[in-house]
Order: sequence, then structure tokens, then C-alpha cells
Amino acid sequence: MDWFGLILLAIVQGVAEFLPISSSGHLALGAHFLGLSEGQDELSIVLHGGTLGSILVFYHRRILALLSQDRRVIPMLIVGTIPAGVLGVFLKKMAPSMWGIDIMDGFPAALTASLMLPITGLLMLSIPLLRARQRDEEALQEYQQLSYGQVFVIGCFQAFALLPGISRSGSTIFAGILTGLRSQAAATFSFLLAIPAICGAMTLELKDVIENGSTTSPVLLVTGAFISFVVGLVSLVLLSKFINQGKLHWFAYWTIPVGLLASIQLLAEFMRSQVEM
Repeated sequence: MDWFGLILLAIVQGVAEFLPISSSGHLALGAHFLGLSEGQDELSIVLHGGTLGSILVFYHRRILALLSQDRRVIPMLIVGTIPAGVLGVFLKKMAPSMWGIDIMDGFPAALTASLMLPITGLLMLSIPLLRARQRDEEALQEYQQLSYGQVFVIGCFQAFALLPGISRSGSTIFAGILTGLRSQAAATFSFLLAIPAICGAMTLELKDVIENGSTTSPVLLVTGAFISFVVGLVSLVLLSKFINQGKLHWFAYWTIPVGLLASIQLLAEFMRSQVEM
């Protein structure tokens, strides 16, 4: 991994982890079209660690509240994490052997991302419509008032976001609004829910690093973590502003065209490969 690749990856991670455009989708398309790939598991760990640090800093008051007046939210986060945990094990361990392909890697991942990015866009376009139907502001909830049924629904949307191209932040914020949360409450719960999700992903990757060893320069790793942390903080600030201004649907004007153009290109590549065979 050279410096240019490292900086680009760290920026993509910091931006797309929080803005509703799908970091996994952009990395899958980048890997296919630009040769952009995380490569080593240890780099993936530190980039995720950087964005995790962004959440811990930006939401530090909310996180400290989990230890006092908001302790009821902790088991809610556990319930919300279960669907993604179950589906994640299936996609990583069982799906490749069942289907003969790994939709999380290579051409299948790029194709999945290109098809799913427009769906992320449609979710964002749906948010203003949801808000128009939820005219009674007094009836909207804070995340502390969620029922376990509502939390499970949000968790299922987070599990859906394991597919490349589906934004985890976008899908869970959409689900929070769908279940009756205020927009900022939906965003806060989305990123509190991201903490165990990111920690789980880092744990799985750490296992591979321990087994295979680390080959990446510590300077590169520290630099990558710092860049993803700073860019992640900026992205969280920007996202908060977009939510307050009711402009989350703007991100659809990026994800839908990118997904459609990538789908056309990938379909053309597939057809050429079939002709050459």
C-alpha cells in the first residue's frame, strides 16, 4: 500500500462511513474500476478504528449518558445488533459455499454495489415523504423511548446494509424515521448502534491479523487512522447539518447516477467476456 492509496482509502472511509452513500459500495467499485483495495486486514482495522473514534468524540455526551440515565439503551443496542451479527456470519461463512460466489468480494461485490446504490438513493428520497406524513411533531419520539420491536426493525435495516452499496447510516436513519423517531434522534441511535457493529467487524479482522501477521508499516497505519478520524468528524458535522436542514435526500443525486452508470459498465464488461469466451 502506497501513500496515495492509503490517503484515498482513509478519506473514502471517513466520508462514506457516515454520509449515506455506502463506504462498502464505493470501496467495491473502487477496487474493480480503479484497483483501490484495502489489501491488508490491519489497514482495515485502523481505518475502522479511526471512524469509531470519530463517533466516540462526536457523541461522547450521549455515550456517557448510557452509563447513567440512559442505561436502558444498552440492551436496545444489543437487540439492534443481533440481525447484522447473524446475517454477517451467513454471508462470510456460508453463502460462498452455498452459491459458489462471494458477493462481498471482486466482480460480484462491484455488481451488487452498483445495483444497491440506487436503492440507498431511493431510501433517502423517501425521507421527505415520510416526514410529510408525520406532521405531528409532538408524536415523534426520542431514541430513549424506542420499543424493542422498533429497535429490531432498525437492526434489520442495519443487517440489510451488509450488502455493498446499501448505506448503513442511511438505512438505519431511514428506519429510525420510519418507526417514528425525530431526525436527529434517528441519527444518534444509528451511530450508537454503529459502535458494536464496528467493534464486531474489527474483532473479526483482528483474528485474521493475528493468524497471518502484520506486514504494513506502523507509520502508514497510524496515518490512516488519523485521517479517517479527522475526515469522519467533519462528515458527522456535515451530516448533522444536512439532517437539520432536511436535505438527506440530496445524497440520492449521487448514489442513483453512480449506481446506474456502474451497472451499465459492469454489464458491458460481462457481455464482452461472454463474447470472448
